[in-house]
Amino acid sequence: MGMMKEALMHPEDLYVLVKMKRAAAQVEKQIPPDPHWAFCYTMLQKVSRSFAFVIQQLGTDLRNAVCVFYLVLRALDTVEDDTSIPEDIKVPILESFHRHIYNPDWHFSCGTKDYKVLMDNFRNISTAFLELGKSYQEGIEDITERMGRGMAKFICKEVETVDDYDEYCHYVAGLVGLGLSKLFHASGSEDLAEDHLSNSMGLFLQKTNIIRDYLEDINEIPKSRMFWPRAIWSKYVDKLEDLKYKENSTQAVQCLNDMVTNALLHAQDCLKYLSDLKDLSNFRFCAIPQIMAIGTLALCYNNVEIFRGVVKMRRGVVARVMDQTRTMSDVYGAFFEFSSLLKSKIDNNDPNANLTRTRIEAIQNSCVKSGMLNKRGCHMYRSSPAYNSVYIILALLLVSILFAVIATK
Repeated sequence: MGMMKEALMHPEDLYVLVKMKRAAAQVEKQIPPDPHWAFCYTMLQKVSRSFAFVIQQLGTDLRNAVCVFYLVLRALDTVEDDTSIPEDIKVPILESFHRHIYNPDWHFSCGTKDYKVLMDNFRNISTAFLELGKSYQEGIEDITERMGRGMAKFICKEVETVDDYDEYCHYVAGLVGLGLSKLFHASGSEDLAEDHLSNSMGLFLQKTNIIRDYLEDINEIPKSRMFWPRAIWSKYVDKLEDLKYKENSTQAVQCLNDMVTNALLHAQDCLKYLSDLKDLSNFRFCAIPQIMAIGTLALCYNNVEIFRGVVKMRRGVVARVMDQTRTMSDVYGAFFEFSSLLKSKIDNNDPNANLTRTRIEAIQNSCVKSGMLNKRGCHMYRSSPAYNSVYIILALLLVSILFAVIATK
């Protein structure tokens, strides 16, 4: 019903919404027959439907390696996120996790819902891991070890400074970027990317998630797990949880804008990384999440709803990004478009207004200097025009017919 409601509110998105729905249905039909691989790809759809979709861009061998890599790190992240695990148990598990992936008999019960299923049946992931090529295994083991040790470090350490923030994001996401670059290189499809570019790819995504998920993370039970650096939030409130109270809305939005401005530092590195990719399937796999990140930052910026509920891109825009991201001209165009949206929301009274504008203009200059903006054939974001009631009724009928057709295939 959510998709149908959105199609009615934004009829211009109808085609891409239906196209994405059909593509998602195809993904569900492509589960491998081997039980351990079936478990991996089924779990991938449960813990991240968007990742399960974009991973389909990759060739079979690389796709399997990336699937296992993602699930291993998801499992590691589940251990880190479970605040009910005592530190004296959690830290050794994080530090030794890279060895457990070689043991099909190992599992550790933690997490909730789908994540508990993932952990209880970790043997399937280990079995799949052991079938990968040695270069893939070595890359996954290396990143898992480094990430586990980094996570363990921050179990016992608060994020105080901006350097702490960058270090934490490096451990939990920058290393993912480095790992993916290693897997691309191991597959023979790409040159090995520079570490700082790979790191920025992860940091841009992670910082976007940390910003967007403020309310969910601060309300975590039994205790919150927050990674907004004290060096930023302490300029606006005495305690991090104070940002969610309505009486602090002005300070909360200013702090939010400060966080978004920090995240924008990584955008140009992301553009450089993407422009260096040779293989189209690798490119689409990497480009789609980065466009989603700049789009999400544009929505979050100057938006007090971050402290009230859920802020996310509407499905039609997500579908458009997934369907229409084909070339670097699409990426430059989307970054220019979303950064323009963010720029239009800058309040000159915001303490970081000038810095935010400077960083946005640097991103836009990179897009313009590419010489590729005028080659675009589509737009990722646009406001919807007014539609009369007859058009909406016709759209409703068309959506209903299309859903019926999809259901029969």
